[in-house]
Amino acid sequence: MLDQAVTNARANRERQLNQLFEFLRIPSVSALSEHQVDIERATQWLASNMTEAGLEHVEIISTGGNPIVYGDWLGAGPNAQTVLVYGHYDVQPVDPLELWISPPFDPQIRDGEIYARGASDDKGQMFAHIKAVEAMLAGGGKLPVNVKMIFEGEEEVGSPSLEPFVVEHNDLLAATSGLISDGRIVDADTPSLVYALRGMTYMEIRIKGPSRDLHSGSYGGSVHNPAQLVAEIIASMHDRNGTVTIPGFYDNVCPLSTEERQALANVPHSLDQWREETGLDAPWGEEEYTILERTTARPTCEVNGMWGGFQGEGGKTIIPAEAGAKISMRLVPDQDPQEIARLFEAHVRRFIPADYTLEVLEHAHGRPAITPIDSPESKAAARAYQAAWGKSPVFTREGGSIPIVATFQKELGAPVVLMGFGLDDNVHAPNEHFRLDHFYKGIETIIHYYHYLGD
Repeated sequence: MLDQAVTNARANRERQLNQLFEFLRIPSVSALSEHQVDIERATQWLASNMTEAGLEHVEIISTGGNPIVYGDWLGAGPNAQTVLVYGHYDVQPVDPLELWISPPFDPQIRDGEIYARGASDDKGQMFAHIKAVEAMLAGGGKLPVNVKMIFEGEEEVGSPSLEPFVVEHNDLLAATSGLISDGRIVDADTPSLVYALRGMTYMEIRIKGPSRDLHSGSYGGSVHNPAQLVAEIIASMHDRNGTVTIPGFYDNVCPLSTEERQALANVPHSLDQWREETGLDAPWGEEEYTILERTTARPTCEVNGMWGGFQGEGGKTIIPAEAGAKISMRLVPDQDPQEIARLFEAHVRRFIPADYTLEVLEHAHGRPAITPIDSPESKAAARAYQAAWGKSPVFTREGGSIPIVATFQKELGAPVVLMGFGLDDNVHAPNEHFRLDHFYKGIETIIHYYHYLGD
């Protein structure tokens, strides 16, 4: 069954590519209202292709925003593993258009790369899942596991409809594990399995002091400048080692095990690479942790923006009436985003004078997520990469956040495997691309994964 599925996949590569090109030609940009008709076109095309591939119960489900496309194949029976596959059919805007070498919705192949908006993020990677199932079902075949697929159209605008959908459709989406391909591997020759994601709490503070902007010559020295207050608060959030000093911030941080630190040490990530990517010479932060550990496995507190006072050309001698800052905190297991928001606000309020006002806004939050590297799903994924890439993957953490992973774990009780096939690929930028051989290897990796998971 495994060999036949791989043979089917390889025999249909031209057809798979032609269909992917059809999909990529649909400009399903979720951020722009003028593309709403294209969102609808994408859902119709996707549902049709899923049905053609052999998936059953395919339907386009309305939400408060863009539709969700669902389909399944449950022929393995009630006692088999059930995998919930997630992806998104919406794409980023293409601006600036003049920087594209070829039109963003006219897919082209150059030097073994598919160039088009959505090629890597996420149409190419999610489409590999449909083609893997198709190859396994071709000619009367079957899967060793049950598969459910859910594809949304709002990922690029924050997925506002997805979590409510998951909460309301627990029975429909019930699964023993999740599977997502919307990420990258270390390099073209080194597959990697992301086993943990950081969560996030995104806060904003607004401080109001005097009733109006004041003349700094007349009132300077007698008024606690709101802009200075913001600077004092920001300066108070780290010590010289880069450790966050908000009281209670680390109380629930799950420490890295020796096994995890060794796994991260095996990931190719050099100081020279960091220097090339940042344009800096010397890294900053907790010296007792490696750069990769700092950027993926440790919680952080970062200033994303700060404002206050005169910003125009020349000078204007004032004490501003108000000032503020936006601050994001990346979180690791087992930190609770809402508890961190509470600790952050309590810390900030210690600095506010009695006759000043403080407004604290929570713009976003998401829970961290982790799937143990010794889980059956992780082991099956590692074997699948080995089979398709000819090389065992390294296990790594991701510094960013994918909130739906934690939602699947919380609402469905399902561990999630992050099986990426992309590289940097200029995602969200002009000239997005996806390696053609990674598209094909992705299909074969998924086939092997289902086979090993079924074992």
